[in-house]
Amino acid sequence: MHYEDVILFVLAKANQRVHGRFKPMFQRYGLTPMQSLVLTALFQDEGLPAGEIGRRLVLDSATLSGVLARMEEGGWLIRSTPDGDRRVTNLHLTEKALGIRDAMLNDVEAMNREVLSVFKPEERLLLERMLKDLWR
Repeated sequence: MHYEDVILFVLAKANQRVHGRFKPMFQRYGLTPMQSLVLTALFQDEGLPAGEIGRRLVLDSATLSGVLARMEEGGWLIRSTPDGDRRVTNLHLTEKALGIRDAMLNDVEAMNREVLSVFKPEERLLLERMLKDLWR
């Protein structure tokens, strides 16, 4: 088998290319790609518990903790503990985060279209479904 036929190689190279396209866009906002995913999840469901964000983004608690700490330091979110229960930390967007919401989501949609533009519409749907099947 040729190394270019190993699925690990193919997916890694595709990931590098897509990540490389998205990273500069998020840097304009002062965000990492992972931070932007956290914001996107909170744009959809404001006030989610930190554990739920980790579950949705498939992040271990150590990784998530570091990402959230940097986002809080950067003024993107604030944490609250409902009813004083320290075991649960809800995440809330700041004005800074809400201020970029529409522009960032528009940029993400445009970048998705651009990256996937090499495919026909039915191929895009199939690719997305197959990739989701691989990680679920």
